Amino acid sequence: MFFGTLEQSFIFAIMVLGVYISYKILDFPDMTTDGSFPMGGSIAAALLVKGVNPVLSLFIAMAGGAVVGFITGIIHVKLKVTNLLAGIIVMTGLYSVNLRIMGKSNIPLFGVTHLFNFTSAENPGVLGRLLSGIDHVTLIVVILLLLLVKLALDFLLKTKFGFALKALGDNESLVISLGLDEKKLKVAGLMISNSLIALSGAILAQYQGFADVGMGSGTIVTGLASIIIGDALFGKRRIVSITTIAIVGTMIYRAIIATALKIGMNPSDLKLVTSVLVVAIIFLKDRKDAIEKGIQNHREHKAAKAEKMNKVRDIQRGNAEC
Repeated sequence: MFFGTLEQSFIFAIMVLGVYISYKILDFPDMTTDGSFPMGGSIAAALLVKGVNPVLSLFIAMAGGAVVGFITGIIHVKLKVTNLLAGIIVMTGLYSVNLRIMGKSNIPLFGVTHLFNFTSAENPGVLGRLLSGIDHVTLIVVILLLLLVKLALDFLLKTKFGFALKALGDNESLVISLGLDEKKLKVAGLMISNSLIALSGAILAQYQGFADVGMGSGTIVTGLASIIIGDALFGKRRIVSITTIAIVGTMIYRAIIATALKIGMNPSDLKLVTSVLVVAIIFLKDRKDAIEKGIQNHREHKAAKAEKMNKVRDIQRGNAEC
């Protein structure tokens, strides 16, 4: 169970990194997530049953996610549809698109060569020969994929483009005053975000051995829960990168879900658990911030009072000397 939870955490962490770009960096609540996540799984599954290389299927799934992000962005910036509504419109349309891609509501991948049996003794491939004889190969493959995504994203966010993206979410007027095209930046950010989300869906489909048209339900809430947990724990610590915050938040969230299942909770209740968890964390974080602000105000008031008393003593001492 421990290794299974870790593997799922790392797969979902890629999705959370995508949600982090739209929700935290761009300040764009992108509901497209619930459609682009199963779309990545749909594309990968449809390609795998046709004999396409599993790694190539990941890149094609990412390209599909980028197209979806582009459509959401264009609807928002060109047609002036609000960000929330643009995401809902594309998410709704993707349900039909995903059914078209798969041709049915579910594609099983049993007996098909995919990313996690690519290393089997019967069909080792290049990756299999590299990892032959090593335990927990599935976990290693997932860690490698997450590490690649994290390093690429860390690099991207340190470039001029990355700084412009972060500035766009904080202060759009500043970006416009600098002569940058905020609309192109927003569309580009949504393309990156949804390509990562689709990649996560493609990996999960191969990991669980099937793709289902309903596998994206509640994905955005899962992503937000992970981000809020990570942000509540490490949000004010500048030494931790935002990608690390998202990954740690995902691990804690998956550990909570695994514990809920371990104590006998019905899997159908997990969506309710997630919703309650998000509300509870937001409430506790607000309370914590309020308490910290109250303590800071008390310290400032105490310091100001002490300074005032010192001035009074100085004046009294001066009068006595006169």
